[in-house]
Amino acid sequence: MAKRVAVVLAGCGVFDGSEVHEASAVLVHLSREGAQAEVYAPNIPQMHVVDHVKGQPTQEQRNVLVESARIARGNIKDLAKLDVKGLDALIIPGGFGVAKNLSTWATQGKNCSISQEVEGVLRAFHAAHKPIGLCCISPVLAAKLFPGCEVTVGHDTECEQWPYAKTAEAVRELGCRHVSSRVSEAHVDARNRLVTTSAFMCNAPVHQVHDGIGKMVREVLRLA
Repeated sequence: MAKRVAVVLAGCGVFDGSEVHEASAVLVHLSREGAQAEVYAPNIPQMHVVDHVKGQPTQEQRNVLVESARIARGNIKDLAKLDVKGLDALIIPGGFGVAKNLSTWATQGKNCSISQEVEGVLRAFHAAHKPIGLCCISPVLAAKLFPGCEVTVGHDTECEQWPYAKTAEAVRELGCRHVSSRVSEAHVDARNRLVTTSAFMCNAPVHQVHDGIGKMVREVLRLA
């Protein structure tokens, strides 16, 4: 039978939701590997809405579930209805929505809180020893919840290619091990059944991000 994988989105758009290319890559690679994706998002207001042309917040108000449905082509469920018992794995793409809508990382960093629903889902998969795939900024969710785990957000030295590398320091300050990696690689924490890849934490061509996410997806399915 096809493996059933929950994909949790955080809206639609890199600056205030899920990164669309990352979410699409996850869905493409799951399809290619013969897995069944079930897409979820929390039914909550976005922290704010960003004009992606100007890169500035607007006065609009949008809903995370409604916006995520754009990526899922309408085939989406309220995160509150997720039942870990019927699923084999969990994947959360990146994008600033992870740090703004699924958690408060964008404003509080390592001192952030995680949405109660999102925390419950992550802890349920972890307790059931079912694999969790995380890319871009979403590995910080695992670092916050599972002290001692191993994740990658790419490199730990900030430069033009790695503009968000200071995130690695915050991961270490949370008591976790950060593993430096290339954008085309994925890191597996076998003990915690976590698979992470840096994606757009790196200023890389989109096909390299796509390939790295493919490795993450395949490792998640291997562990499932």
